[in-house]
Amino acid sequence: MLRAARGGGVRLLLPARGGGAAEGRGGSVPDLSLLPLPPLQRRLQRRLLQQVSRPAAPPPATPPAVGRWLLACSGAVAGAVVLGGVTRLTESGLSMVDWHLVKEMKPPRTQQEWEAEFQKYQQFPEFKILNHDMTLTEFKFIWYMEYSHRMWGRVVGLVYILPAAYFWRKGWLSRPMKGCVLALCGLVCFQGLLGWYMVKSGLEEKPDSYDIPRVSQYRLAAHLGSALVLYSASLWTGLSLLLPRHKLPESHQLLHLRQFAHGTTALIFLTALSGAFVAGLDAGLVYNSFPKMGERWIPDDLLAFSPVLRNIFENPTTVQFDHRILGIASVTAVTALYLFSRKIPLPRRTRMAVTSLLAVACMQVGLGISTLLLYVPTPLAATHQSGSLALLSMALWLMSELRRVPK
Repeated sequence: MLRAARGGGVRLLLPARGGGAAEGRGGSVPDLSLLPLPPLQRRLQRRLLQQVSRPAAPPPATPPAVGRWLLACSGAVAGAVVLGGVTRLTESGLSMVDWHLVKEMKPPRTQQEWEAEFQKYQQFPEFKILNHDMTLTEFKFIWYMEYSHRMWGRVVGLVYILPAAYFWRKGWLSRPMKGCVLALCGLVCFQGLLGWYMVKSGLEEKPDSYDIPRVSQYRLAAHLGSALVLYSASLWTGLSLLLPRHKLPESHQLLHLRQFAHGTTALIFLTALSGAFVAGLDAGLVYNSFPKMGERWIPDDLLAFSPVLRNIFENPTTVQFDHRILGIASVTAVTALYLFSRKIPLPRRTRMAVTSLLAVACMQVGLGISTLLLYVPTPLAATHQSGSLALLSMALWLMSELRRVPK
């Protein structure tokens, strides 16, 4: 830049496109960046240019501690599901006839307190119809079973909410992760309310019914279903944060394998959910034979209820039949998935996930058949219910291994 004086004035001579100098009043458009600026404005301009030219920094990675916390949360939910299944199998779920968030955390201690609790239980249908000869000692067992399940539920809530608040305050959660954590904590609270809503259905008086008092199979399925969603979401998010993605070549075979794995996982989830209707209707005690149901492949009372749609959810025979079909379909899908995966070169860890899925599926089928043939013994039935969670976990692990690498 040159300064030229004409007649006592000062004009700016700016570089022209052709390499010469052009006057500021005409010619090419002047480059404003060459104009003299005060020192403060010059520093601001330089800082602004640096920010514009600097590449955008990637979002900070979520610390591994968050992933490990979510895996611990999924383990706590799994414990609640297993304990809830044992509570159901021992017919203990209706022993506590009221619900208080804080008050019921302190169990009865004196003989007088236990007798008062037992008298409350005696006012409800389960005692009047099923347990009218129950002693106080027997009542203490089923009460402690339900109490353990409820207290474990409170522990699950704390395991979610307290670390979430800590990680949020420390700034370790990205914006999408904050939304995920809020949804998980909300689902935990909803799960507790849904549990009491389920129990209430078994405490209601039904004057026209002499059937064994039990909770609504619809509410039981909703309670189990929300627990499975909570477990799956926590496990999936934890695995996504901790396991690095494989850089797999995006071939048509891999795309089909990924879609096949998603469909198989959905089928396994549906099979586990159908188990809630089996438990709610005691459908495992209807036909204790395999592969036939009694002497027939398709029992006569399969569609005994009217309208026909009621049979799917309220007819114990149909409910058991559907659970059998879903179980067989699940193990068939897992086997086909395993055989198809053998045609594709996969990393060692992904191969382990596929093999583990097949092994757990075969074990789960064996447990289911044994539980049926032995008339649903509590230890075996509880192991079968736990096996459904293990099978779902293997399927989610495989889905995590087959995730796409973001571009």
